[in-house]
Parts: sequence; C-alpha cells; structure tokens
Amino acid sequence: MKKSLNISTAIDQPDLLEDMVEKLAGRRYDIGFGKEKMPLNFRALETSSTETYLSGTISFADKDENFNVPFITSFLFTCIKGKNDEYKLTWAASMS
Repeated sequence: MKKSLNISTAIDQPDLLEDMVEKLAGRRYDIGFGKEKMPLNFRALETSSTETYLSGTISFADKDENFNVPFITSFLFTCIKGKNDEYKLTWAASMS
C-alpha cells in the first residue's frame, strides 16, 4: 500500500528574498565576458551569484499526522546573462 505524504515550505520574509534576488538579476554593470568571441556553437555568459540565509518552516503531512520543522539554511542564487540578454535567475541551491 502506497502512502501519500505532502511536503510544503513557507519562507519567512519572502519579500526580502524577492528583493535581494531582483537586485542580483538586475545588476547594472557588466565586466564584458559575455561579449568575448567564442568557438562556433558556444556562448560566453556573465554570471552573478550571492549566498544568503533563509529561514522558514517545512511542513510534512500525511493522512494521520502533521509535522512542522523550522529551518535556517544558506542558499546560493545564481543569475546568468548572454551577450544581449538581461540577467536571469537560473539556479538556486541549498548549501546544507
């Protein structure tokens, strides 16, 4: 018999996180690497990353029980930008 388990996450201060990632993605300067000449079928990309701590609650729920587990962990957010593109969030990973 298969059991169903629902997992959800609530982040404390999501507006602060959104603001920080938007500032990362909206970086106004470019060191020029994205404009370098590359071999055929390759693209040079600018990258911009930041590490920040997030806190929140992970909730586990099945048919019989619910568990709420608070967390604090660091995340790494990375944006990339091509030659004529805007920075775009492409990666987010927990560092724990």
